[in-house]
Amino acid sequence: MTKKLLMGNEAIAHAALEAGVRVVAGYPGTPSSEIVEMVAKERAAGRAEGVHVEWSTNEKAALELLGGASYAGARCLYTCKQMGLNVASDPLMCLNYVGVKGGLVLIVADDPGPISSQTEQDTRRFGSFSKVPVLDPSTPDQAFAMVKAAFELSERYRTPVIVRPTTRVDHASAFFDIADRTRARDLIDGGFVRDPSHWVIFPRRAYEAHGEINERLPQIARDYASDTVFAAFNPLYGPGLAPLSAPDAVAAQLGIVAGGISAAYTLEALRLVEARAAACGAKVPAYRFWQVGTPYPFPEDEAARFAQGLERVIVFEELDSVLEDALTLAAGRRHLAYDVLGKESGDTRDRGENDVDDIAARLVRFFGLEEALAADDGVAPVALPQDAQLPARPPVLCPGCPHRGSFYAIKRALGKTPAVLCGDIGCYTLGNAQPLDAVDTCLCMGAGITQAQGFSVVEPGRKVIAYVGDSTFFASGMTGIANAAYNGHDITVVVLDNATTAMTGAQPHPGTGVTLMGPKNEPISIEAVLAACNFKKIVHADPLDLDAAIAAAHEAIFYEGPSAVLFESPCIQLVRPQAPVEIDHELCTGCKRCITEIGCPGIGFDPAAPGPKSGKRGTAFVDASLCNGCGLCVDVCPFSVIVPAAEAAGAKSDAAKEGGAHA
Repeated sequence: MTKKLLMGNEAIAHAALEAGVRVVAGYPGTPSSEIVEMVAKERAAGRAEGVHVEWSTNEKAALELLGGASYAGARCLYTCKQMGLNVASDPLMCLNYVGVKGGLVLIVADDPGPISSQTEQDTRRFGSFSKVPVLDPSTPDQAFAMVKAAFELSERYRTPVIVRPTTRVDHASAFFDIADRTRARDLIDGGFVRDPSHWVIFPRRAYEAHGEINERLPQIARDYASDTVFAAFNPLYGPGLAPLSAPDAVAAQLGIVAGGISAAYTLEALRLVEARAAACGAKVPAYRFWQVGTPYPFPEDEAARFAQGLERVIVFEELDSVLEDALTLAAGRRHLAYDVLGKESGDTRDRGENDVDDIAARLVRFFGLEEALAADDGVAPVALPQDAQLPARPPVLCPGCPHRGSFYAIKRALGKTPAVLCGDIGCYTLGNAQPLDAVDTCLCMGAGITQAQGFSVVEPGRKVIAYVGDSTFFASGMTGIANAAYNGHDITVVVLDNATTAMTGAQPHPGTGVTLMGPKNEPISIEAVLAACNFKKIVHADPLDLDAAIAAAHEAIFYEGPSAVLFESPCIQLVRPQAPVEIDHELCTGCKRCITEIGCPGIGFDPAAPGPKSGKRGTAFVDASLCNGCGLCVDVCPFSVIVPAAEAAGAKSDAAKEGGAHA
């Protein structure tokens, strides 16, 4: 064993390897991406034996692959973010009915905020919807333990199991003792055993399986309370945060319940409130605190014991009111006389992330300590934070990003032609920002292509553009491509091919040919897929060659019928930057076209730097620390005063020679 500082996602990967996982698959999605990458790293280093790991084409493909491997008796790990589970919902709903053989654990990383997602979807709800058990870690350490326990639970009840870390658990770090080497477990029963009555999901089998699910869920709930491994995920605390062996060890009228990262925040908030109360001589009322690390199936028997004698219970959780609803239901079903406070009652945050200060302030109010803590000037106040009016700082495309040239070329090619510009999920969503203003819609991965077809049907007088990235093209774009060709929709698909899955960390995809298992396969050609789907007009261009990009865009846009533009230029994170461009301040007119046309962060404007041509307007300047020399601004400048570094150096050299000759 070796002690290492690991990110939560890295710890999850190591836990799965130590549990004997044999097949790992997923699709990149922040905040989950590092799990697959860590497994691949360990395998490549020879420290993880017998493991297959891959980035699958999309989440559905990954889960179906793992379903087959699990049927053969292999322990399997699936990873995605909360939005990805929507894509995989079809196989998930059916896998629970058919059942699994080798342990199948789904790591579904939720994103409160949301920080990098379209929605604040709560996977705990998906667990109850699909009748799949859910574990909800509060720390990286607990996530590590839960993953190992989840494999055992999955095989005990032949069910998939979801572990639901959130962003702060995924990306927090802690020290772990990890195995120096791991080996995948042998297949259960030696491999797949044919049994059509079990593995083929006919209606009769599904009816029987539904009864089996209804029988095992209460058993799992009892395990959550009585099995020592799972009971440890639902700890009890009393005043002073002393661990309780049983709820009745403390007579109290107040109860606190929390789940996920909110449990860690609540423990810290309780320490803060108790310390401040002690400092000013106030007494914190007796309370019980219960962390629920096993939200589904909800351990209602344990909840009833916890709530015995309580009058009020406050619940801290992120996203939905899952625990709050479960406690309210338990109170009604068992005729328990406690009130539940939380999101529904307006006593806790109804969206976004929780934090220690906010929870502490709400606990002060819950305990009735507002006057006591406010009375002593020597004690820092615990006040409910107000929403700060901070300046908006929206995300932008990186300096030198080739997508900037693609968006600009499309807008230039369209001119004043009426159009709808359908976006998609990825870096290129940022094309909606000013001054590009090149994205009108964005729904979910691949939807830009099919939404564009809807616009083309009802508004035939408009040109309709559908953007899609190279990774998204393979993940969820090909179905829409086939539909456009089959039904003859007049749309232009603009593929922004930067040779990677950029926004989630530069993972490979089928168009790169690179796999996590080592050998590089032949890349799948996007053009060949389009041609196979009967797209008759397919053009290519480098988006950083502005004239060629505009011409290619114009050719495709004004073609009648399905057409495509392939803008091909690698992500700037994959290439060595060139020398920054330079602006001739003697010739700059201060027109700001370099800023107002493309909005590159590498170009700024100094109104206090007048020039011979700009007068008092000021002049533009290049931030050499950001500019990577892509040259797009060179093409945009109407007065040719922005030049590549090599050309600027040549001009200076010529000037020096000329000056020397005159001397």
